[in-house]
Amino acid sequence: MARDQLQVLNALDVAKTQVYHFTTIVIAGMGFFTDAYDLFSISLVAKLLGRLYYTKPGAPKPGVLPPSVSSSVTGVALVGTLIGQLFFGWLGDKMGRKKVYGLTLIIMIICALASGFSFGHTPKGVMASLCFFRFWLGFGIGGDYPLSATIMAEYANKKTRGAFIAAVFAMQGMGILFSGIISLIVSTAFDRQYPTPTYEENPALSTPPEADYVWRIVLMFGALPAALTFYWRMKMPETARYTALIAKNAKQAALDMGKVLNVDMEAEEEKVEKISRDKSNNFGLFSREFVRRHGLHLFGTTSTWFLLDIAFYSQNLFQKDVLSAIGWIPAAKTMNGINEVFRISKAQTLIALCSTVPGYWFTVAFIDIMGRFAIQLMGFFFMTVFMFAIAIPYDHWKTNHLGFVIMYALTFFFANFGPNATTFVVPAEIFPARLRSTCHGISAATGKAGAIIGAYGFLYAAQSQDKTKTDAGYPPGIGIKNALIILGCINALGMICTFAVPEPNGKSLEEASQETFGDDDDEVQGA
Repeated sequence: MARDQLQVLNALDVAKTQVYHFTTIVIAGMGFFTDAYDLFSISLVAKLLGRLYYTKPGAPKPGVLPPSVSSSVTGVALVGTLIGQLFFGWLGDKMGRKKVYGLTLIIMIICALASGFSFGHTPKGVMASLCFFRFWLGFGIGGDYPLSATIMAEYANKKTRGAFIAAVFAMQGMGILFSGIISLIVSTAFDRQYPTPTYEENPALSTPPEADYVWRIVLMFGALPAALTFYWRMKMPETARYTALIAKNAKQAALDMGKVLNVDMEAEEEKVEKISRDKSNNFGLFSREFVRRHGLHLFGTTSTWFLLDIAFYSQNLFQKDVLSAIGWIPAAKTMNGINEVFRISKAQTLIALCSTVPGYWFTVAFIDIMGRFAIQLMGFFFMTVFMFAIAIPYDHWKTNHLGFVIMYALTFFFANFGPNATTFVVPAEIFPARLRSTCHGISAATGKAGAIIGAYGFLYAAQSQDKTKTDAGYPPGIGIKNALIILGCINALGMICTFAVPEPNGKSLEEASQETFGDDDDEVQGA
């Protein structure tokens, strides 16, 4: 179908890879770096919080967060993220990507710092204030998902757009790695400054009062990378697709992109006016036309992200088995409080180095060669295979530690070199500009709903059927083996739902989103 492509959009589509592409990756990517740091750092200090606030005098083991408190402290940020994805995704299409982009960063900086200042006279008070700040932290983080993806997609050329968006998302892996490194540094410094006995040697002295600063410093450090990029985020011009196609300001779009590309751009106000009068592209999110054109696509992006995050965030089910099996984390009573933080941080850092980070960057390297569809299908397939390979002979892996660790690493390598990256990339490419941020936010929020189910629903479901063998405070469940079999089936379902997602590789955003401008007899101008 012929289209009357704007010069400014065509110039972005065919532009060679330039400095501004990498600048955008860094600016948008540092937001995701901060997102991952803030979301994952709480797991590094959760055990310390249990020791500090819930240890009972004379107990044979150090205190742990009760199930309801643990779920709240670690899960409230996911709830905030879900709401933020919906709200800021919608707002990004209404007010502009840039205006909202700065607001999300301010929220993240303030709430990351505030998390470290959580206060209260009782353990319940401290946890309540921590949950309050982490909810709003998640709210800001949620906005970064649709805005970062949309901004990178609208700045990128069509040849390497997939790699650029995936590179932004890959900074999530670097954030996870950085959270482990910072926690290692802080815990090592405190352990040397305040040496203490293990819990079994002296329970009262095993967690020094100064340990209360450890978790606060680790959480507050998440504000730093966000603060460092705030100035550059504010200097970034609005995307040409928002300015021209939504704000209808052809002159400003040409001026902004002329500076970015270092070329003179024609304003093309008549073309923009013509586009604005084209009723075929003015349908709303809840219209029949949207359902006809993009209903199946939205189902595909939401269902695959939902199913992926159930499996991805369920890794906590057997991460403790992996870490205990290879001896990285010994029994809690054989460590002091600060040393336990060090051990957990070391384990997360090594997992990130060996499995998480490589998977992200494999996607960056191959997404524009293999295509989004192939990578997502492959990832779900291998996640299914390895999840069943872990689940069915689960008792066998209890004695074969090396094989268990390899299966675990491969499962999440193919999550990252697979649907964990592609579910983020595709929604930023296949929906019209005026609904792009909103639809990405809906897709991401559906994914976060899956994350909540994976992280907490399955945590309860995976408890032993024998009530004498459940974790403290948890009711009996279906057992970890049965839970893993269900997760394997969920991955297989994700593979099927992938067929509802179109392949945007090599197409301009207007082609991928079916935004057609002009009449059929218009002269075709290559995009």
